[in-house]
Amino acid sequence: MNTQTHCLETWGDLACFSRPEMKVERYSYPILTPSAARGIFDAIYFKKEYNFYWQIDRIELLKSPKYIALRRNEVKDKVSVAEVQKWLNGTKAISPLWADGTSAELGTDQKGRTQRQTMALKNVRYRIYAHIVCRDANADLTALNAQFERRAAQGKCFYQPYFGCREFPAYFQLLTTPPTTPPFDLDLDLGWMLYDVFDLNTVNGNDAKPAISVFRAQLKSGVMAVPPYQSADVHKLEGSANVE
Repeated sequence: MNTQTHCLETWGDLACFSRPEMKVERYSYPILTPSAARGIFDAIYFKKEYNFYWQIDRIELLKSPKYIALRRNEVKDKVSVAEVQKWLNGTKAISPLWADGTSAELGTDQKGRTQRQTMALKNVRYRIYAHIVCRDANADLTALNAQFERRAAQGKCFYQPYFGCREFPAYFQLLTTPPTTPPFDLDLDLGWMLYDVFDLNTVNGNDAKPAISVFRAQLKSGVMAVPPYQSADVHKLEGSANVE
């Protein structure tokens, strides 16, 4: 079986990979999570009819983690699809969502907005190593790998990759030769890290069932090894496939 490993170097101005134990205020891990890394590969090349997922092998930290505090106004309400359809059909008058004020101040049922603090990262750069895992034994992995390499080399993507939040775009470059820049020398015990929010055993990746998984993350000399999803080191939500 062709388990060709691909390497992407990614960078951006801002990033936030929220620790799940922080309930309200977002606080980022110092390095991106496997699920965020998988999302970058998915943005470049993923088709559910090919029935595969990207297995992240390891992530290298290339710059010292630097935090920045961001306070943002966030709207608590959202418009439903049914509501928008009524506006389009003219059966209901358009009612705006107010981004400021409380319910009492607005005189409506809207919750208004809330201020939330985010401890994000700035000026980040990583190297991500991953390979394709096909659920279909008859899949042509050679063709899939070639298609990914062609798209990544040309800078093509289905949507703009991002670092944790969609407003934090990620830029990428495919590395076809061994990198010469060593990882940033840093050792950290990151504790329990989010591995993924979907069950990667599900047949169709886009229809994957929500299923939280975690693992004990260790950053050694700037390198975070990521165990395979099927590994006993990945602890899965009770009830999902292959629970360890």
